[in-house]
Amino acid sequence: MALIECKNINRYFGEGDNRVHVLKNINISIEKGDFVAIIGQSGSGKSTLMNILGLLDTPTSGTYAIAGTETSQMSADELAAMRRKRFGFIFQRYNLLSAISARDNVALPSVYAGIDHATRSQRANLLLDKLGLKGKENNKPSELSGGQQQRVSIARALMNGGEIIFADEPTGALDSGSGENVMQIIHQLYADGHTIIMVTHDPNIAAQANRVIEIKDGEIIADTSKTQEIQSSNVQSIQEKHGLGFYKDQFAEACSMSIQAIVAHKMRSLLTMLGIIIGIAAVVSVVALGKGSQEKILKDINSMGTNTISIFPGSGFGDRNRSRIKTLTIADSQALAKLSYVESTTPSTSTGGTLTYENVSLSANLYGAGEQYFDVRGLKLGSGRLFDASDVKNNAQVVVIDDNTAKQLFSNGENPIGQTLLFHKRPLIVIGVLAKQETNMMTGSDNLSLYTPYTTLMNQISGEKHISSIAVKVKDHVDSQVAEKGIQEMLISRHGTQDFFMRNSDSIKQMVQNTTGTMTMLISSIALISLVVGGIGVMNIMLVSVTERTKEIGVRMAIGARQSNILQQFLIEAILLCVIGGVAGVLISFGLAAVFNHFVKDFAMSFSTASIVGAVLCSTAIGVVFGYMPAKNASKLNPIDALAHD
Repeated sequence: MALIECKNINRYFGEGDNRVHVLKNINISIEKGDFVAIIGQSGSGKSTLMNILGLLDTPTSGTYAIAGTETSQMSADELAAMRRKRFGFIFQRYNLLSAISARDNVALPSVYAGIDHATRSQRANLLLDKLGLKGKENNKPSELSGGQQQRVSIARALMNGGEIIFADEPTGALDSGSGENVMQIIHQLYADGHTIIMVTHDPNIAAQANRVIEIKDGEIIADTSKTQEIQSSNVQSIQEKHGLGFYKDQFAEACSMSIQAIVAHKMRSLLTMLGIIIGIAAVVSVVALGKGSQEKILKDINSMGTNTISIFPGSGFGDRNRSRIKTLTIADSQALAKLSYVESTTPSTSTGGTLTYENVSLSANLYGAGEQYFDVRGLKLGSGRLFDASDVKNNAQVVVIDDNTAKQLFSNGENPIGQTLLFHKRPLIVIGVLAKQETNMMTGSDNLSLYTPYTTLMNQISGEKHISSIAVKVKDHVDSQVAEKGIQEMLISRHGTQDFFMRNSDSIKQMVQNTTGTMTMLISSIALISLVVGGIGVMNIMLVSVTERTKEIGVRMAIGARQSNILQQFLIEAILLCVIGGVAGVLISFGLAAVFNHFVKDFAMSFSTASIVGAVLCSTAIGVVFGYMPAKNASKLNPIDALAHD
């Protein structure tokens, strides 16, 4: 049985009036181990015939069988497998990949055969050594002469065994000396049992073959052989590997090839990533700004007291009769303190007046409160002590002053602790100074505030019988909204009507979180538009990349790359570009935050792990979505059309 059997092969190009009949009823039978030269003038159809024999092109009609296996119904990947296992190609223009070394060019067919890196590198080195290229393994094609590049091409053809060697004008681009050397190598391959099919227009080169087939105007006009005796061939194809290790190695090689392509075109890669970089930096920075401002506002709210509910007389802060409503009592505070979900309560009242120390008189506010007031309101002690339950019980004439009051009255550095102040001409002994409170949206920075037991204020200074507010601290595990409802029901039952209103710090906090969250989402959505634009940029550049590297794709397909290999390589390249762009965008946002935080002191940009991870995942998704179409286009290219692309 013949190794190659062609029957009635016809090949047409073009459509309609431009339809050209290139091959006309070609019938060829080639035995295993033969050396066949196909000769003819330019345009005679010899290269088209070789492309069909090499499964790079398909006939319009007719049948073509290899070792008894009909090829007309094979899928693209089955044809690739046949090329990978049985064929080796020696091209006139070498068709080496410029970005990788001679060793890697030679080893490339074994990558698609699933051979591990160490084994294929060792075999590539042996082939290069055998062809006189020892020491040139790490040279790139641009660092080799034409003859050396053709020998690398021959070594690549032999990498997977090369049972059938297709040589397309193998000496056409070489000087006479290099051409003779290449022909000597081809003769040696013939002697070693390889089946050689060579296309040439040079009669002297063709005469060196055992069999010469002359073709003219798409028809065979002569077929002569020197001898009918064909030597036996024992050329063995490399054994392909499969399994988990195969897929892992294929993925690793696709990543390596993608990185090589990115590095080889640095400027193009940078421009491709630019849209992603800007988009990711914008999204991460906007989220960080939103989170930082939210944390600042919530910190201000927390300075008023965490998980607290404040109760005031009247219907609201805008109630004009509020000052005349006197309904809240100490008994109300004590009753609320007994509720199971209440941590503590503190009644409070306040009055304004003149504060005097030595010869200094200032306007100040004096707050009367219980001993839990400071904890409930989140006020911290700077020095001295806070008044306690005993002070409240005994109407102690003690006072705790804020940092601002201490600065105003004791600017000479005198220790305020133990000093006596007069408020409404009533003496109060300073027992503590509060730590400095950050200026926030809820409190002013210029107010002078003093704190004394509410019993002292009500019994010795103001004479009031009712309190102005009650601060309730809810236990941490309790829903403050539920607690608020319970407090409301209890006070209504005590007063008979709702003559009070409440301010829940948790409600304010939730409102701020919702508002800032909505604004962040809005601005992030706008920033996401730049990501989409960046993704479209990635797609466009990848489409250009596919066009620029069409010939490379053709070479990979010729030596056995599957469609999935091409798809995987270009898709990984797009994803890598987007991931690198995403990481770069995150780093740039860190840099912007450092500059922002250096110059802006009111609040800091605050990054969240979720936003950073989300940004990188988003850039990866963009790589998949916008990189798929160019990658798919690349994988669907016809090998011969891709090889013919300039």
